[in-house]
Amino acid sequence: MPPVPADTAAPQPPAAPRRDAAAAAAAAAAPAGSEGRGEAEGAEPPTAGEERAVTAPLVGPPGPPKAAAPERETWTRQMDFIMSCVGFAVGLGNVWRFPYLCYKNGGGVFLIPYLLIVFVGGIPVFFLEVALGQFMKQGGIAAWNIAPLFKGLGLASMVIVFFCNSYYIMILVWGLFYLVHSLTDTLPWATCGHAWNTEQCAELFHLELCRNGSANASAGTGPFNLSCADLASKRSPVIEFWENKVLRLSGDLSEPGEMNWQMILCLVTTWVVVYFCIWKGVKSTGKIVYFTALFPYVVLILLLVHGVTLPGALGGIVYYLKPDWSKLAEAQVWIDAGTQIFFSYAIGLGALTALGSYNRFHNNCYRDAYILAVINSSTSFFAGFVVFSVLGFMASEQGVDISKVAESGPGLAFIAYPKAVTLMPLSPLWATLFFFMLLVLGLDSQFVGVEGFITGILDLFPQPGAGSLRRELTAALCCVVCCLIDLSMVTQGGMYVFQLFDNYSASGITLLWQAFWECVVIAWVYGADRFMDDVARMIGYRPLPFMKWCWAVVTPLVCVGIFVFHVVNYKPLTYNKTYVYPWWGDAIGWVLALSSMLCIPCTVLYKLLRCKGSLRERWQLLTTPIWGHHHLEYLTPEAEAKLLAPEPPKEKAMLFETVI
Repeated sequence: MPPVPADTAAPQPPAAPRRDAAAAAAAAAAPAGSEGRGEAEGAEPPTAGEERAVTAPLVGPPGPPKAAAPERETWTRQMDFIMSCVGFAVGLGNVWRFPYLCYKNGGGVFLIPYLLIVFVGGIPVFFLEVALGQFMKQGGIAAWNIAPLFKGLGLASMVIVFFCNSYYIMILVWGLFYLVHSLTDTLPWATCGHAWNTEQCAELFHLELCRNGSANASAGTGPFNLSCADLASKRSPVIEFWENKVLRLSGDLSEPGEMNWQMILCLVTTWVVVYFCIWKGVKSTGKIVYFTALFPYVVLILLLVHGVTLPGALGGIVYYLKPDWSKLAEAQVWIDAGTQIFFSYAIGLGALTALGSYNRFHNNCYRDAYILAVINSSTSFFAGFVVFSVLGFMASEQGVDISKVAESGPGLAFIAYPKAVTLMPLSPLWATLFFFMLLVLGLDSQFVGVEGFITGILDLFPQPGAGSLRRELTAALCCVVCCLIDLSMVTQGGMYVFQLFDNYSASGITLLWQAFWECVVIAWVYGADRFMDDVARMIGYRPLPFMKWCWAVVTPLVCVGIFVFHVVNYKPLTYNKTYVYPWWGDAIGWVLALSSMLCIPCTVLYKLLRCKGSLRERWQLLTTPIWGHHHLEYLTPEAEAKLLAPEPPKEKAMLFETVI
């Protein structure tokens, strides 16, 4: 018999007794704010607004006992949760995006809007997602049983994290490719004369000489003089290695070209590593993240110690922090701060909810949210010193302004930094360290994201007795499907596909839309005070009222403001500031974005139309939470005794969770 849909009422046997003392006890002992929703039996036929209490009883009917729901797997140690969140949220964006935004938006002044939005946007939503998972003990989809009408929020987060898992791994693939090529005596991107180099390749240094009419450069054959006009047509061996060897870039999105077998090998290797990091669940993941979360900090410290000893490093750090107070009056600075926070805090992906669901019920997630926020933002700030000490050195060596070498995103990781290490002594060693750090930094973000997706899928189709084999097969299927999608990104046109995913599927617009609805549903549908009470039941005290007002008013307004700014200032996608995507390319991008954004309104309409009764009754029915077995911890021993059904002879009634 198929399961009863969550948004329709299950028919009940007409002869069943309808009301007794258990109903009153259930009403008195239900979770905070759920008065009257725990009734399992009553005298009158239920109205549409009362059906939810019938479909989700906390007490089993009289008769033979049923097996209780199995305990959900939890972290071995609470530090496993902290390390997993650090590994997931602290990623490549902290190293290659924040420092560039800080320099671009007024140096140290950028910290003012950044920290302000951290407190009114980043921490409240981060805490909301972790607390929701811990309270409901469910992954990204089933956690929204707290307001079943808005279960589309969970579906949207799963779509976003699926797309994110599919394209984010390409950064690890490129990092692995560079790491392998760093294990040589001479870095292949340091010189010209390779098969992938063109006649325009030139190793350019000391460009300040161009002011005198010529510059000293060396091509594959030897030194010669170039005029300033000639320099414009020359290409760095670093750029040629990136575009001709790694990407083998074609001229257009419509020209996919051939697949790169070396990149396919790196892709498969990376997915195999990700699979074996998560296939056994949080017990194995919690151990691996100790290395993947902490090792990048060791490398960052080594790179900083080495970087500050290089000539020109101090100038780079001053450039990074030099305040420009006039920037505070520009809207773009505030938008960049908000967008960076939603990216770097990994909000809206459902993975934080999944990680929180493996916490002990009484874990202090409120404290954890602040600890993780400090770690995340401090890492971003610290990484800026590492990046700009090296960029300052590179600018000094080439005799140009730092603004000419400052990059963000893949441009920093695969062009600017590789060029910088070619100028250092023992360059293969520093290249190996950097790309190994890049690989590890992205690896934990990747496998924790996959873990969040798998948790959401398994919780959506619960089979308590299935064992670990079901999980392993689901993880394998997920990795294989994502790997097949990634094959489109190892072609000659793969970079164009990667940018479509990066700018649309998990963009600022989709994450802001998701965060806005999460706050609205918790604060205005479920109830901010009610959720604060639930948090108090978990951690033993109520969080500051500031958090409630952020969910209800401040954070939604911040999300709406940044969202509108993005939409108003929308421009067609470009690659490298030269290639403009065709209209059908942008159309594909909007399909990727809307595939997650429309999950929320479409699910609401579907549930409302399918349910019966007046609009008021439908709303009451569909916004009534579906409680889990663990919520019986709320009950006092006296109330629990009243809720137990009468014991049949020599048998014992057991509490159970109805699976909808």
